[in-house]
Amino acid sequence: MGVVDNRLKDMGIILPAPLVLPSPNRTSAVLVGEMLYVSGHGAQLLEDESVARRGKVDVDITEDAAQATARALAIKMIATVKHHVGDLDNVKKVVKILGMINAHPDFERQNVVLNGASDLFYDVFGPEVGCHARSSVGVDGLVGRQPVEIEGIFHVSAH
Repeated sequence: MGVVDNRLKDMGIILPAPLVLPSPNRTSAVLVGEMLYVSGHGAQLLEDESVARRGKVDVDITEDAAQATARALAIKMIATVKHHVGDLDNVKKVVKILGMINAHPDFERQNVVLNGASDLFYDVFGPEVGCHARSSVGVDGLVGRQPVEIEGIFHVSAH
């Protein structure tokens, strides 16, 4: 078991199945050289029913509930990364995260919602690998009324 897998275990995190998309015209991630481009992971495809999978932030669900969903999405994203690169110790850098937050137009704390994912990547991969660039964007809607969708770019070891 690698360093990152041990850290997940110590944190009490069991990885779910990696993301499988419902159409053959796209995939959960594409590896180009040493860059892994991970597709949007939306709440609708989470198995974790303890988090909000539908709803608009600051209308139907709270900021805290959306932050918990972002964390669950980061866990699902780590499972997808592992599926594509084998060993999570092959992740050299979490390069960039983009979070789309389905929120009321007056909601101004998309960044706080996305901290659910950013904090998890930082804690799981450590400060050197897990600190990343990111954008948090408020949107008027997401497929299936999802509250959050996250995509990412990871620098990985060639294998």
